[in-house]
This record gives sequence, structure tokens and C-alpha cells, in this order.
Amino acid sequence: MKNALLISTGAIVGIVVVAVVVIAVIAVVAWWISTSNALIRLKNKVEEAWATIDVFLKKRYDLIPNLVETVKGYTKHESGTLEKVIAARNTAMSASGPEAKMAAEKELSGSLRTLITAVGESYPDLKANANFLDLQRQLKDIESELESARRYYNGTVKSYNIKIEVFPSNVIANKKGYKKFPYFELDSAEERKNIKVQF
Repeated sequence: MKNALLISTGAIVGIVVVAVVVIAVIAVVAWWISTSNALIRLKNKVEEAWATIDVFLKKRYDLIPNLVETVKGYTKHESGTLEKVIAARNTAMSASGPEAKMAAEKELSGSLRTLITAVGESYPDLKANANFLDLQRQLKDIESELESARRYYNGTVKSYNIKIEVFPSNVIANKKGYKKFPYFELDSAEERKNIKVQF
């Protein structure tokens, strides 16, 4: 009787140990799947935010030739500045990947800022041109939309980067090869200024 009781107690303990191990394994697998899915969702949000920025950048790229052509009709001495804007636009359009695109965008913003400043100071007749005024308004609207898109992108990048760096989700991120996304930041105080489009 005593042996039967020991055997049944041992069996119960064995079943409990197996059940605890199975529950622990199920919990770890569930955590792994949940964390993997959260990382995928965050990565997709970052990619979606970047795609939104790309849409606004395309609008901006499409607007620049019209702006340059309008300015060209009034200015004869700004050809170097106009060529820099077009070259910067072409570089930005052909850049691939967030890092290269961000560097090219910084160059393009500087070129646009130089063009707008030079034109505003030197050609008062251009200020009254209806086409130029409309292009200014469109550029201002696009810059505003871009600023919002950059904020959203940077917010999603922050969430993603935190998730792949903190323990324990960093274990999965490292295993799956997730890398940090760069922030879309402006480098200098000059670049932090809005492009002034009012004359």
C-alpha cells in the first residue's frame, strides 16, 4: 500500500513537472510570436511613414522644375543657382535608401533656400507674378506636409528603435537581424529654418 502511494505521488509530481514545463514552453513560444509580430508591425509602420515622406518629396520634385522655369524667365544672372537646384533635385530623386535620400534632401533644401533668398532680394518684379505666387504657395504647403510626415516618421522610428534595443525583445530583434532606422534630422541651425517662400 505504501509503495502504491509512493508510486502514485511520484506520478503526480511527474505530471505536475511535465505540465509546468509544457506551460512554460507555451508561454515562451507565445511571447516569441507576440514580440515578433510587434516588431514586424513597427517595421511596417516605419516603412509606411517613409513611403509617405516619399510621396511629398515627389510632389516637391515635380514642383521644382516649374519654379525654376518661372524664375528663369525673370532672372538672367542666377543660372548657377538654378543649375545647383536642378542638380540637387536630380541627386535627391535618384538617391535610394533612407540615409542617401536624407543626405540628398538636405542638399536640395539648402539649394532651394539659396534660390528663394537670391530671387527674393534681387527681383522685385517676380514677386508680383501670379504663377510664381502660386508656386510659392504650393511649395509652402508641401514643406508643411513634409514637416508633419517627418515628425510621424521620426516617432515611428523611435518606437521601433526602442523595441529592438530593450530587453527582452532585443533578443528576437538580434536573432532576426533587425537594424535601427535613422531619424530624419536636420543638421545645422540654418537647415532647421523653414524655406521662406514669401517675398
